[in-house]
Amino acid sequence: MPVFDYDPPERFVAGTVGEPGARTFFLQARAGARLTSVALEKAQVAALAERVGELLDEIVRRSGGQAPVPALPPSGSEDTAPLDLPIEEEFRVGTMSLAWDSERQVVVIECFEVDDEDVESPLEPDPARNLLRVSLDGAGARAFSQRATALVAAGRPPCPFCAGPLDPGGHVCPRANGYRR
Repeated sequence: MPVFDYDPPERFVAGTVGEPGARTFFLQARAGARLTSVALEKAQVAALAERVGELLDEIVRRSGGQAPVPALPPSGSEDTAPLDLPIEEEFRVGTMSLAWDSERQVVVIECFEVDDEDVESPLEPDPARNLLRVSLDGAGARAFSQRATALVAAGRPPCPFCAGPLDPGGHVCPRANGYRR
């Protein structure tokens, strides 16, 4: 199984290619000349960002504020740059896992390649699949979570009636009995 291990990465971000409504989402890790890009769904990016934020908040709560996890990334550390080029998809993400390594005080994110068996046994990843493993300190994990959350929110605006995404030409709204909005 090819393992793309970044412990720690110089950069770990979520990003997109394409216009809202037709975007492809990627996670990208870089260390030196090594660059790994994996594709995933928008919902996976949203879930990962949310869970990383929740994990960090829980670590701070349980440690009584003593864990090396900032409430916000340090000012000036926001990474707003586009994905690094070339963007070559190594694999498409299926199962993901998230953990806190208390000895090293890092967040460990694992992204396994999608497999037909994910539907049958999503909690038991096949060891023969590709794996992207990234270890982030508290500040890096917080910065990742905030960028990924903003990335997901930067898509098409929601319809005020049905909350479905609005295309530039409108959409057929189920709450308006199929009339275009």
